[in-house]
Amino acid sequence: MDKLPDKSPDRTIRSLHITAFAGSVFALILSVMLILNYLQMKRIDPLNSRTLILLNERLNTNPEDETLREEIRSLDLLARKAFFTSQWQIRIGGYLLLISGLVVVISLKATDFIVKISPDEPGRKKLDFWEQQSASRKWIAGAGVVMICSALILAFMTDHELGRDLEHALSGAVAAKGEPANANVGSDKANLENGAVELPTDVPGMVADSVTQRADQPSGFAANPVGFPTQAEIRKNFPGFRGPGGIGIDHHKNIPISWDGKSGKNIIWKTKIPLQGFNSPIVWGDRIFLSGANETRREIYGIDAGKGTILWTTVIDKVPGSPAKAPAVNKETGQAAPGMTTDGRRIYAIFANGDIAALNFEGKIVWVKNLGVPSNHYGHSSSLIMYKDRVIVQYDQRGSAAVMALAGPTGDVIWKTQRAVKVSWASPVLVHTGTRMELILAAEPFIAAYDPENGKELWRTDCINGEVGPSVAYADGRVFSVNEYSKLTAIQLGEQPRILWEDSEYLSDVPSPVATTQYLFLATSYGTVVCYNVMNGEKFWEHEFDQTIYSSPMMAEGRIYLLDKLGVMYIFNASDKFQLIGQPALGEGTFCTPAFTDGRIYIRGNNNLYCIGK
Repeated sequence: MDKLPDKSPDRTIRSLHITAFAGSVFALILSVMLILNYLQMKRIDPLNSRTLILLNERLNTNPEDETLREEIRSLDLLARKAFFTSQWQIRIGGYLLLISGLVVVISLKATDFIVKISPDEPGRKKLDFWEQQSASRKWIAGAGVVMICSALILAFMTDHELGRDLEHALSGAVAAKGEPANANVGSDKANLENGAVELPTDVPGMVADSVTQRADQPSGFAANPVGFPTQAEIRKNFPGFRGPGGIGIDHHKNIPISWDGKSGKNIIWKTKIPLQGFNSPIVWGDRIFLSGANETRREIYGIDAGKGTILWTTVIDKVPGSPAKAPAVNKETGQAAPGMTTDGRRIYAIFANGDIAALNFEGKIVWVKNLGVPSNHYGHSSSLIMYKDRVIVQYDQRGSAAVMALAGPTGDVIWKTQRAVKVSWASPVLVHTGTRMELILAAEPFIAAYDPENGKELWRTDCINGEVGPSVAYADGRVFSVNEYSKLTAIQLGEQPRILWEDSEYLSDVPSPVATTQYLFLATSYGTVVCYNVMNGEKFWEHEFDQTIYSSPMMAEGRIYLLDKLGVMYIFNASDKFQLIGQPALGEGTFCTPAFTDGRIYIRGNNNLYCIGK
């Protein structure tokens, strides 16, 4: 009897053909859906929702309508849910499209391999899957490949643009990423009756108060022989964004609560700043420091705190490795958004093109270098912060995220730690948790802490999604993170940090929260301020100011100071009941967070620097 032909290769090839066909159909359907989704997103402008426009117009005419406010808030929550759903669908669709494409390619390759190794036997019908009607099949295959590649590209673009567009729609403006907040140095033991904050005396990087004053140094500068500030020096001054360590709690007394920019009431002086910048003033002794920049020029200013006179201007140019052309930035971030810092010996500033410089108090350059051009779509804005005699830089850029410590006297890299995160506009936070110093950073997808001595990661918690502008807040062993279209998270520190509670009703895309041992105060960019119980997330109160807010709240003498975009300062008690003390107006718009010294407030407006006091 003759041997029958082996049919198993034919069945395998037929199965692979069916798999390839099914994968192709599935991929084409997904491609059509993703392309239609992209076209729909382009056609429907989330910035001009007619429903929200009409509701806001009604609210403007009747601001006391709480039912209407709840309706707007409900639409806001629905928009967030729609954002997360769309983002998930787009991301999963892209992955499925890639997988189906791989299935098709693998099936066809396997078919070719089986055909090549299978001998021709009598009775077998040759299966010409790609050879029969080859011209039409090649055109169809080519069109399918083009459609699938287009869909993958559009899926990425939609996933990236969706969050940004919805953020703009609900916040009312493109995020001004230049004013993120930091946390604190020392245990945040806030006394709400007098605004005092207890700091530990054994904090590494701070030494005892036994120092002397040199006659040739600016007032407030103490000659600590180890080369970095004492605890008393730090508390006496305002050395960085949001004060000592970036905690957002000020230690000074007799802070003004009443002024008027137009009439000049309690305005000690006003000084025009040559170049715009959204960094807040820093103060050491009798000097104030700011930076400003445009596309062609970068400057640092030393200002007399008593008279407001610009004592010197230092131009930062001809930096080795600096790009010939400034990077493109958002207009609400600018070329000089990051906050400066000082150790009382030198001042440090960084710009949007990656130039970082150290100057002495007379404006002479000590060192300058370029860290590489930042790669992000708003512009670099992470503020600098000091630890001992080293300046800490959070440099979370697209494709190359890192945090590093540079030696204050030389600019040499002491340590540098790579980070598996996306772009972040938040600033580093330095706190003492009771047993050690921790450098805490926020960026998608996690909050992480590092040892500021060597850059070693201490812990991380996954709780961040999307673009991150606000920095974390810290109080009494608890860390608080927040960003728009994500969630507010409270983390309890310990041997194994754990999530204490979460909330998603009110979220911030720009202002950073401030915390005490009892309360967490959070301001949104659209003007709502909320007070939470730090232990369980219970909401004590909420209040709507109906103005855009980019500044971060500051606490001084048991009061919260919060600036809106128009320059109106909302002052209210730091308590579980909302009690407005006053709302004095600067008379000029501002994005910046104020700085404080005894009896004075310094506010950088869009054009001028103001000194407020009695």
